[in-house]
Amino acid sequence: MKIWTIVAVLTLAIFYNQSVIIANSGTAVVNTASLNVRSGPGLTYPVIGSMKRGESVDILSTSNDWLEIRLGASTGWIASWLVTSEESLDNQPKNIISKVNALNIRTEPSINAAIIGQLSAGEEALMTGQTDKWVAIQKNGIDGWVYADYVTELVHQQTEKEEKIESESREKSVEKIASNVEQDQLFTVSVDALNVRKKADLKAKKVGLVHKDESYSVIESDGNWVRIDLGKKKSGWVYSFHGYLTGKKDDSLRHDSKTTVTVLTNGTNIRSSATTASEIVTRVNAGKRLPVVKEDGDWYEIALESGDTAFIAKWVVTTGDEELQKKEQPKNTVARAAGTLNGLTIVIDAGHGGNDRGTTGSRGTDEKDLTLLTTELLSAKLRAAGANVVMTRESDTYVSLRKRVSIGHQAQADAFISVHYDANLDSSVTGFTTYYTQTSQKSLAEAINNGLDGAINIRNRGAQPADFLVLRENKQNAVLIELGFLSNPSEERILKTDLFREQATHGIYQGLLEYFDGSQ
Repeated sequence: MKIWTIVAVLTLAIFYNQSVIIANSGTAVVNTASLNVRSGPGLTYPVIGSMKRGESVDILSTSNDWLEIRLGASTGWIASWLVTSEESLDNQPKNIISKVNALNIRTEPSINAAIIGQLSAGEEALMTGQTDKWVAIQKNGIDGWVYADYVTELVHQQTEKEEKIESESREKSVEKIASNVEQDQLFTVSVDALNVRKKADLKAKKVGLVHKDESYSVIESDGNWVRIDLGKKKSGWVYSFHGYLTGKKDDSLRHDSKTTVTVLTNGTNIRSSATTASEIVTRVNAGKRLPVVKEDGDWYEIALESGDTAFIAKWVVTTGDEELQKKEQPKNTVARAAGTLNGLTIVIDAGHGGNDRGTTGSRGTDEKDLTLLTTELLSAKLRAAGANVVMTRESDTYVSLRKRVSIGHQAQADAFISVHYDANLDSSVTGFTTYYTQTSQKSLAEAINNGLDGAINIRNRGAQPADFLVLRENKQNAVLIELGFLSNPSEERILKTDLFREQATHGIYQGLLEYFDGSQ
C-alpha cells in the first residue's frame, strides 16, 4: 500500500471516530437513552449501575474503548462510543437536509459520476466533508456526494448565544409560556438538544442535556425558565421557549394536527398573515417540523410553540408525503371535443422576472421581457381554445422556482409550460429546444416540439432530457421550452419580432392539441 493511501485511511479513521476519542480526564455526556455502568472495562463485566441520556460523568482513566468514571463513592466503567465529551458537543459532525426531491447521491463530486442513491425533500444525511460546490455525505451506509446548492446545513443545538438572542427577540412569546406554568404539567423539548442548568441562568453550570420530543415533569417556574425533574432525584432548569407545556391545565397551548411540514432552508420566515408583505413573527431553520392547522392558498397556517398560529409559504417547506398536495377540490371535468382544449387547465410559466433578468442578448434584449410577451400571447390563444389558463406571473415580478411549481400543483394542471430564451458562450449556436426531465413528460415535450417545428423557421434541436427544478419537482406534466438563442445576433433579431412570437405560440398551441387529441 502506498504511503499516501495509508495517510488517507488514517485521516478518515480519525474523522469518523472524533466523537468517541475522549481524554483521560474531564467530563463526558451520555448520548444514548440508557447506558450500563460495569465493574470493569468490557461487556463481560457485571452491570453495577445505569445512566440516562444527557447525564454528565467525570472521567478518571481509559482502557482501550472504555472509560473509568466516578459512580457515587466508588467507580465504574462505561463504553466510550456511547458518550460524547462536553468539549466536542460544539464540534459534532453536522447534518444536512435535502431541499429537493430525487437529489442524486454520486460516487464523486461530479455530475458525470455514477449515481448510487437519492435523497427526498426534507430527508437528512450526515455531512462528512465539503468542497466548493459539493457536500460529502453518509446515508444508510452509503458514502457519496450531493450538490451543495440543493442542501441546507442543519442547526442541531441551540448555543448560549442563540438562546440569548432568542430570549431578547421573542420575549413576548416566552412570557406567555412561562405565565402558563402550573403544577401537574409536562415540559416537552422542541429543539434537537437543550442544556439543563443548575440555576435559572444562562451562565449557570450545565447539569444535563435533554433532547427533542422528550417530556419531563415541571417542578416550578422562574420567569422564562422552568425546573424539570430529570429522575433519580436530579432536576435542573431549562429555557422555556425551547419547548412547550402539556397537561390537564395547558390544553390551550396544544394544536392537534396529523399533518406537519418540514422547513427546507435556514432562516425561513414565519409571518403573521399569508402574504410576504406581512410582519415576520419568527425565523426557523432547516429540518424544523411544524404542525399544520390548515391550508390558505399558497400558505400553511401553522401552530407555534407559544400557542399562537402563524403562516409559512408552501414553497419553502415539504410535507414529507405526497397526500397533502393532493388535497385539492376535485376539478370540474368538461367533455372535450377533439381540436379544442375545453376542460383542460394549462399553467404557463414566463421564465425569470423582477430582479432576475435571465439572459441578455447581444443586442441588449432581456429574456424576462420576451418571455412575458410570449406567454401573454400564448395565454390568449389557449383561452380562445377553451382552456383554463393560469399564469405564474403576469408582470415584471420575481417568482421563486418552487412557487412556480406550487402554482402548478394547486391548479392541478393538465400541462405546465415554462417558456424561456436561450444563450451560449458560442454565439454561433442557434435553434429551439424542448426539455423534459421525467419519462412521463417526454410525450408532451415531443408533441410541442413537433408543433414548433411546423411553425417557426429556426433550427430544431429536438426534445431533450435535462435537469430543471420546475420539471424535476413537478408532479404535473411539464416541459420547458427554449425558443432560440439571444446570444446569436442574427437569431436575436428574429426572436424580438411580433411575427416570431405569433408563430411560436401557434406552434405550442398545435403541439398541445396534438398531445391531448392523441391521449383520448
